[in-house]
Amino acid sequence: MPFQHLRLLKGALAVAIGASATIPSAQGADLRGARPAPPVYVAPAQPMSFVSEVRIGGSVQDPGSAEGKARGFSTANVNGEILFAKPIISADPFWQAFVPRPTVGGSYNTGGRTSFAYIGATWSVDLFPETFGRRVFLDGFFGGAAHNGYTGPKANTPYGFNTLGCNPLFREAAALGFRITERWSIMATIEHMSNAGLCANNRGLTNYGGRIGYTF
Repeated sequence: MPFQHLRLLKGALAVAIGASATIPSAQGADLRGARPAPPVYVAPAQPMSFVSEVRIGGSVQDPGSAEGKARGFSTANVNGEILFAKPIISADPFWQAFVPRPTVGGSYNTGGRTSFAYIGATWSVDLFPETFGRRVFLDGFFGGAAHNGYTGPKANTPYGFNTLGCNPLFREAAALGFRITERWSIMATIEHMSNAGLCANNRGLTNYGGRIGYTF
């Protein structure tokens, strides 16, 4: 009986040693087969510069209106814009899209028609980022504009000017852009200014153009 007990004890010990030897290899196989965790979204760091982007370009002054058909041809504008860094950085990309960039800019009419300066906020969103690799984007602007156009009675409107009614005006704008590189981008733009019916006359201005931008 003692000899049989000894044989049983040796067998149990061999089984225990074999099982312990297979555990690390199984764990290693599990570790090798595990997929890496998806990357976690990290909010962009606050830029070193308080200026986010600078844009410059041109536009055609309200085609079809008195200002656009002065002397039989459309008058042109030279415009520039500065977009400042977002005042708040959110870790959530959804809410981050709702935070605008403070914006100031101006437009000078080369034909002596209405020029203006504006201030407001710009919202930017990438269009189909997974398809276009974050290269195509859409901008929206809302704010106010001070101008040197005509605001008097419609009957006395000078030749080549629209009857704008008020000063300042509301300004809304949109841009469809493409990022050439990480820093440079090009945009097709449209902007509209009016007084939203707050004054007796509200002809407004609608300009079409393009810009190139440099991001810091």
